[in-house]
Amino acid sequence: MGDILDYLQVHIPFGMLHGDFLDRIVEEKISPEIGFNCAVLDTTKRDRFQEVAERLGYAGLKVTFHAPFMDLRPGAIDPRIREVSRDRLLQVFDLVPLFRPLRVVCHPSFDSRYYLSTEGQWLENSLALWQSFAALAEELNTMIVLENVYEETPRQLLTLLRGLNSRTVGFCFDTGHYNVFSGCPLEVWLKELGGYLAEVHLHDNDGCRDLHLPVGEGTFPFEPLFCFLRECIQKPILTLEAHSEPHFLKTVETLQKNRLFGLA
Repeated sequence: MGDILDYLQVHIPFGMLHGDFLDRIVEEKISPEIGFNCAVLDTTKRDRFQEVAERLGYAGLKVTFHAPFMDLRPGAIDPRIREVSRDRLLQVFDLVPLFRPLRVVCHPSFDSRYYLSTEGQWLENSLALWQSFAALAEELNTMIVLENVYEETPRQLLTLLRGLNSRTVGFCFDTGHYNVFSGCPLEVWLKELGGYLAEVHLHDNDGCRDLHLPVGEGTFPFEPLFCFLRECIQKPILTLEAHSEPHFLKTVETLQKNRLFGLA
């Protein structure tokens, strides 16, 4: 796979980082975006987190985090739901001093079908919660990146990021989520949110389902995206979100073959 892995993070659930698989990650110098879920956070002892963090650190691997998102609504109308969401996110930030991740990917979880008549309240609640995490991120020397999922246009994320106005909060553009859930042209997303772009999640699909296919095996327009990325002064972190080893290898092969982001 060569030097291409120097440019990439690879999404890996924390539960996989043990035994022979962890040995392979270290030996092949694969920098992980570590995914956390509620079960891992509630059942894993801190000594185990520290052990993995030390293995990755000794190997010189860059680390990013993907915070849990299932059932969480950081901008929820119900204050008790916001409290649960905050507490779950705090569990991830408690691990930042061990792993020192460059980014912490989080879902702001806006859905126009869900917040049909309460978008203003969602924004107000979201600003309050993410402002507190922005201050924590600065204290911990990391950066929060808010990822698009169900957003049909960049409007809500742009309003949120402008309102936060923080150097410790940026945007994570997920190609697969865009391809399924947004009907807005790619150039509009890049124009509106390009100034906040700090990470890109790379995967593909058929435009109907979030399949996490290898890059180039679906319908997402990767060439204009990488043309945009080549012009970025501050390069975002690029993360492969493959859900199987064959898909990971296929994406690496495609990126190498097509030299999509200018690798030698």
